[in-house]
Amino acid sequence: MKSELRKARSRERVARVQALTADDPVLGARLNRILTHARNVRVTEYHLTNACNIRCKGCWFFEYGHDTATREVKDLATLESFLIDETKRRRVNAALVIGGEPTLFPDRLRLFVKHLRYVTVSSNGLRRLPWDGFEDVNVMLTLFGGGKLDDELRAIKPSGRQFTGLFETVLENYHQDPRANFVYALTEDGIEYIEETVRRIAANGNRLSFNFYSKYGTDDPTAQAHQDALLAEALRVKALYPDVVLSHPYYIEAMITGRTHWGADFGYDVCPSISIDHPDHAERLENGNPVLPFFNTWAADLKTV
Repeated sequence: MKSELRKARSRERVARVQALTADDPVLGARLNRILTHARNVRVTEYHLTNACNIRCKGCWFFEYGHDTATREVKDLATLESFLIDETKRRRVNAALVIGGEPTLFPDRLRLFVKHLRYVTVSSNGLRRLPWDGFEDVNVMLTLFGGGKLDDELRAIKPSGRQFTGLFETVLENYHQDPRANFVYALTEDGIEYIEETVRRIAANGNRLSFNFYSKYGTDDPTAQAHQDALLAEALRVKALYPDVVLSHPYYIEAMITGRTHWGADFGYDVCPSISIDHPDHAERLENGNPVLPFFNTWAADLKTV
């Protein structure tokens, strides 16, 4: 049940959106189509496994010990029973499957495809997801920094040994693959690599969205000395490759600066992707800002939120 504050905030947002689209019927119609579709999507995030074949620098999953906090479910019957409950009781029909590295266990992934309408797999790309049975799966491929930075930040074996050519391997694995979309985490240390990296992704027949790489191990992971330069280059490359870079210029600016015209900096108080069943989020759920309905992030034990 929505609190009175959330109801009031919701009415305020609707009024502001209506005002923004009042003089643009085409935009209003597009927005209504998106909202109609969104009302029928119930998404949840699942850690399929605690295992991964690389160790990216700053990976929060390993940095904060999530790989050892729970014991993953390996039994397929148990996983299938859990997914059936998710679809029937919680009405979930969209899965974001993360890890660890989900492509290490295609047999488990097949159960998600079997029971959920929309499936997105987050992958480091080192191992290709098979085509047969996964034709309609969306594969989101991680990319940090671009250029040589990707190897520096991601091409690290579990043993700690560095290797090279990770980006090249991912490009080969997903050459002309319509399922593949890169999630390109930008950093001011890689401004010079953005255009060339996007060009190679375009030539490979893939598309991408921009993300932001936080510099872990620093006092302020989001601090930037060259924010304006990073934003300018990201927007310039978006204009060069409008059909490849899926991120809207407004999103790019909000992502890099943390600011929107709604008047609030992005952060926990406004982030909608919180586990609604986690007790620590009770106060956040009552502050009036939107949340994704039915959303949870499940650990690999299928019990821990």
